[in-house]
Amino acid sequence: MALERLGSSLHEALKKIFKAAVVDEAAIKELIRDVQRALLQADVNVKLVLEISKRIEDRAIKEKVPPGISRREHIIKVLYEELTRFLGEKPVPLKVEPGKRKVVMLVGIQGSGKTTVAAKLARYYQKRGLKTALICADTYRPGAFEQLQQLANRIGVPVYGDPKSKQPVKIALEGLERFKNYDLVIIDTAGRHKEEQELIKEMKALEDKIKPDEVILVIDGTIGQQAMVQAKAFSEATSIGSIIVTKLDGSARGGGALSAVAAIGAPIKFIGTGEKIDDIEPFVPSRFVGRLLGMGDLETLLEKVKEAEVKVPEKKAKAILSGKFTLTDMYEQFEAMRKMGPFQKILKMLPGMSYNVPDEMLEVAENKLEKWRVIIQSMTPEERENPKIINSSRIRRIARGSGTSEKDVKELLKQYVLMRRMLKALRRKRRLPFFGKGLPMDVG
Repeated sequence: MALERLGSSLHEALKKIFKAAVVDEAAIKELIRDVQRALLQADVNVKLVLEISKRIEDRAIKEKVPPGISRREHIIKVLYEELTRFLGEKPVPLKVEPGKRKVVMLVGIQGSGKTTVAAKLARYYQKRGLKTALICADTYRPGAFEQLQQLANRIGVPVYGDPKSKQPVKIALEGLERFKNYDLVIIDTAGRHKEEQELIKEMKALEDKIKPDEVILVIDGTIGQQAMVQAKAFSEATSIGSIIVTKLDGSARGGGALSAVAAIGAPIKFIGTGEKIDDIEPFVPSRFVGRLLGMGDLETLLEKVKEAEVKVPEKKAKAILSGKFTLTDMYEQFEAMRKMGPFQKILKMLPGMSYNVPDEMLEVAENKLEKWRVIIQSMTPEERENPKIINSSRIRRIARGSGTSEKDVKELLKQYVLMRRMLKALRRKRRLPFFGKGLPMDVG
């Protein structure tokens, strides 16, 4: 059971309130029982569950309903506010400024995903126009430097390390010397357990010598309530500034990890939401709870759209609106959609859509888009620029080359014609909402 199950359970509990003929004390108590069940199934600590449910019940029953909203809406507001409060209320961003170097040191137990997080953080800030660099100070795990190097090469970020050396402090200091003019330098350290005293001492020595601006504890979301034990042990050994919780995409215990960490007062700054290098996002409790309850998260969605946008020059935009929309242009839009992530994640950010679209439908749509991309890749440049020349023999060749059927190729061409017509129709409205930056655009 993933965190989605927690969200789905909470969403179902709210639907009962909406459908109830009368929202009385009995209906509120039933909602509380459903919320308790959902949180306990997500591995949230029993004591915390009782505290949260008591606060929700007290407020839902005793608070005067503000003017302008119904009792139903008030109960949803209370549930939203209390869950947000429990996870930390206000987000605590990791501030990185251009021209002012920030050094971050990652710590955590082995297997928590520190190395991947290091690359994800570097990528996150790189996409925001900042110069980022990585240092591998893990001298214990075989292949640690090679793994970080591979990830760094994929995102075009420099990395420093010495796989032959057994002196992590020396490596870190040499790396910092090399990356003097960078905005963010991330140091990946060896994984350690709270019982490994020698490694804990080494971690302290690293902090004393390097003097990082921030020490970030990386915690595996699948360990559930054990997260509290780990967080306490590390915070006693070093000055933990914040926490990143990883692997929240498919764990029944994710709720336990989040709640356990939140309970000790450590700010969670990022959460890992998948295996891809871009699957990391700042932890904003209100947005996170909004998504869990099916209220959506339009801010994060807009950020993803901005990151994925295809920048279309004005001249090309005018040509597209006049009907010169090619399969190459269509392919670029598919690529932009892929950058935003899986449909399921995108839909979770739309209010009311989170739990209303069957998974099977999403899979069909996802598969269809992927199929269309491969079909366009199998075409010649001439066919992509001038689809009118694609006759039945060309369709057969394209189908064979893409490993699809002729029906699939015809379906893509039909979809292309529909999109072309739609874009021509938009010209009359002088708007272009589908393309990149600076738009909607006056196309003259």
